[in-house]
Amino acid sequence: MTVLVVGSVALDSIETPFGKAENVIGGSATFFAASASLLTRVQMVGIVGSDFPVDKLERLSARGVDLAGLEHAEGESFRWRGRYRHDLNSAETLETRLGVFSHFLPKIPEQFRDTPFVFLGNIDPRLQLEVLRQVRKPKLVACDTMNFWIESRRGDLLALLKEVDMVTLNDGEARQLTEETNLVKAARWIMAHGPKHVIIKKGEHGAFMFNAKSIFFAPAYPLESVFDPTGAGDSFAGGFFGYLAQTGDLSEGNMRRAVVCGCAMGSFAVERFSVDRFFEITKEDLNARIDEFRKLVAFEKEVMP
Repeated sequence: MTVLVVGSVALDSIETPFGKAENVIGGSATFFAASASLLTRVQMVGIVGSDFPVDKLERLSARGVDLAGLEHAEGESFRWRGRYRHDLNSAETLETRLGVFSHFLPKIPEQFRDTPFVFLGNIDPRLQLEVLRQVRKPKLVACDTMNFWIESRRGDLLALLKEVDMVTLNDGEARQLTEETNLVKAARWIMAHGPKHVIIKKGEHGAFMFNAKSIFFAPAYPLESVFDPTGAGDSFAGGFFGYLAQTGDLSEGNMRRAVVCGCAMGSFAVERFSVDRFFEITKEDLNARIDEFRKLVAFEKEVMP
């Protein structure tokens, strides 16, 4: 099956303790598509300016990402400059220039509107709601968000939560949205406002998936070095949705496997700048890492005397 992603396509300039990169491709939609396309077909909707090096997206096209929904506008592309110090869980934003992204109004091509899986990347919740007006009866809809939208568009975000099946956000955003310090209570609060499933990402500590009946946790893969954490959350979402779209199975057990797949894809993302790592790996590499995840948590149950 196919997955539709709507989000940002950006040019990032990044500094970490391990190196620097200037004007590399980034953005929520880009990382999601690079990750998910290893597993399934992807339709991407976003906007770039006249300065964007579109040839750098050819690798996505070659992997089956349909770019018919990528709008080309006159002006500067969305640009982000950030720095990570030794705490790689948090980025210091040095500069944000929205460019043409500030006027982005998603236009879903007719051939994309029946896509069964829809992921609404981290954009204004009013735009996320607009996307939902254009798609027809998707099988699963998820949205991402961030602290800026929680603070500035809270009412719109709450309206969006009523329309989606799943929300993904990090632990700080979950606490900010719900005003609950406990993540279990935060997840329950979110589900009470609409979504049936909540995924709370904890960076280098893994991810929780909550639903009405159960809680599932997958650890992060213990890498010896993390090169660049940018896009890890969107890569997680790409792996998660890519797996679900590939299998077409929304059972509890399969969604748990999808969380592990998402964690594996997130771990690949941080090994290089930009999306480069995704074009070096194969499904065999992914399966090998998922098997390592299984070994991390496998144990034999014994009855206590």
